[in-house]
Amino acid sequence: MAAVRWLAARLARAVLVVWIVATVVFFALRASGDPLEAILGGPGSQAGPEAVAAAEREYGLDRPLVVQYAVQLGRIATLQLGDSYARRQSVAELIWQQLPSTLVLAVLALALAWVLAVVGAIIATTARGRIGRAVNALLRGVEIAATVMPQFWLGAVLILVFASTLGLLPATSAGSSPAELVLPVVTLAIPIAGFLAQVSRDALLEADRAPFATSARARGAGEPRLLLRHTLRHASLPALALSGWAFGNLLSGAVVVEVLFARPGLGRLLQEAALARDVPVVIGAVSIVAVLYVAVIVVADAAELVVDPRLRGPRPAALRMPDVAVGS
Repeated sequence: MAAVRWLAARLARAVLVVWIVATVVFFALRASGDPLEAILGGPGSQAGPEAVAAAEREYGLDRPLVVQYAVQLGRIATLQLGDSYARRQSVAELIWQQLPSTLVLAVLALALAWVLAVVGAIIATTARGRIGRAVNALLRGVEIAATVMPQFWLGAVLILVFASTLGLLPATSAGSSPAELVLPVVTLAIPIAGFLAQVSRDALLEADRAPFATSARARGAGEPRLLLRHTLRHASLPALALSGWAFGNLLSGAVVVEVLFARPGLGRLLQEAALARDVPVVIGAVSIVAVLYVAVIVVADAAELVVDPRLRGPRPAALRMPDVAVGS
C-alpha cells in the first residue's frame, strides 16, 4: 500500500504540473497576439473578412476564451493535441518526429555530466596533502565557472574553436553522424556537470570522513575498495536526487542548443512554434516536456531507493520531490 500511495502521489503531481504549464502557456500565447496570423500565413497576410471568419469557425477561435481554454485542456487529457496552425499537420505527429532527437541529446548530455562529475569528485577525494588542497581549489574554480557558463556562449566558443579554427568537428548537427553530436552534447553537459560535481565532491569528501569509512579502513579495506563499495554509493545520493532537475534543465537547454547547431528536435520545433504563435504545437510540446520531467523525477526517486535501502519504509517521507527540482 505504501508503494501504491507513493505512485499515486506522483501521478497527482504530474497532472498538476501539466495543468499549470498548459494554463500558463495558453494564456501567455494568447496575450502575445492573435493566433489567426499563424493560421492565415503569418504577419502581412492579405486574407479577406470571409477567410478570417472561416478560419475562426474552423479552429474554434470565435468561441469565448474560457471555452477555448477548456477545449485545449480536453485535448491534452485525451492526447488529441489537434493540428498545427502554421504547418497544417497533426501536433502529435510533429512531436513524435522531433522528440527522439531531443531525448538522445539530453540523455547523452546527462550521462556525460555524470561522468565528469564523478571523475572530478574522485580526483578531489583521492588527492592528499598540499597537492590535494591545490587540486581541490582548482576543481572548485572549474566547477563554478562551468555552472555559470551560458550555453549559447559556450556553444559559440566550441563552434569557433573546434569547427571554424581547427576543423575537427562539424558546426551543425543534422543527426546523420555521431561526430555531429559531440559539440551539442558537450555544450549541454558542461554547465550541468559543474553543478553535479560540486554536490558530488562535497558529499564524497563528507562520506570519506564518516565513521563507517573509518571502520572500513580499520578492518583493512583499501582505498579503491572503500571508494567503490561504500563512499561513492553514499555520495551519489544528493546528485542522484537532483538528476531529475538536471534532465529538465537539459530539455529546456535543448531549445538554445538545437537552434545554435541547426539540429532538428523538440526544442527547435518549440522555438519556431512560439515565434509563429502556433498555440497547439507550443502547448503540446511543453506538456510532453512536463510529463517527461515528472517521469524522470519519479525514476530518480526510485533509484534512490535502490541505492540507499534506509529510504525504504512504510512512510517514505524521504522520497519527496527535491525542493530545488520543484522550484525549477
